Amino acid sequence: MSTTLCQVMGFLVSSLGVGGSIMATAMDAWSTQDLYDNPVTAVFQYQGLWRSCVRQSSGFTECRPYFTILGLPAMFQAVRALMIVGIVLGILGLLVCIFALKCIRIGSMEDTAKANMTLTSGIMFIVAGLCAITGVSVFANMLVTNFWMSTTNMYQGMQNVQNRYTFGSALFVGWVAGGLALVGGIMMCLACKGLIPEESRYKAVSYNASGRNISYRTGPYKVGSGYEADPKTRKGAGYEEAPRSEDGRRSYPSKYDYV
Repeated sequence: MSTTLCQVMGFLVSSLGVGGSIMATAMDAWSTQDLYDNPVTAVFQYQGLWRSCVRQSSGFTECRPYFTILGLPAMFQAVRALMIVGIVLGILGLLVCIFALKCIRIGSMEDTAKANMTLTSGIMFIVAGLCAITGVSVFANMLVTNFWMSTTNMYQGMQNVQNRYTFGSALFVGWVAGGLALVGGIMMCLACKGLIPEESRYKAVSYNASGRNISYRTGPYKVGSGYEADPKTRKGAGYEEAPRSEDGRRSYPSKYDYV
């Protein structure tokens, strides 16, 4: 029961993580204009991974997509790639995890196969969560660097007008989503151990005697006392004493007597 609960909870948590990664990638508020020095402005700008938007005080918002790929910074393209890879791995992990659920029986699938599929989906969720966390962290590092460079230029009077950008809501969504996917993947890996059957963990090795099947009958072990009765007294059925000769010696039949 605990294994099934851990597997289902891992599936649900990972699903939330993958959904959050998709939402964060599609959001436009990865970086928002800093209004610390100018809280009242007629234009508010914010940017995402795919387009930049401008919102006016009247409420009208205009968004323009990035029409170029080579013109974007290399780190910006790396963030895109990390988020896409994380989403693809997360979706594949969800598909594998659905068939690996213990409460779902498909044909004659064994528990060992379900355990392997559970472990595979858990590894996919962990990698997807790491990709999301890494992508968001790289973008946040870019924002911090540009923020302090813009602040330095403004204080030195190198530029009269300089827009500074700070963290947007998409970054926090991406961090939470990556953490959920990571936790869900760990739970799936833990549930994999409970799905492995007991007989497959400890396999007994049987040895068969070669040749004809010989049955041995065991009996109680009798310890000798060192004293044995005279063989003359051990007479039973089928026992015949050898005849004696004239000098008193016993004569035994030879092999020529049977010819």
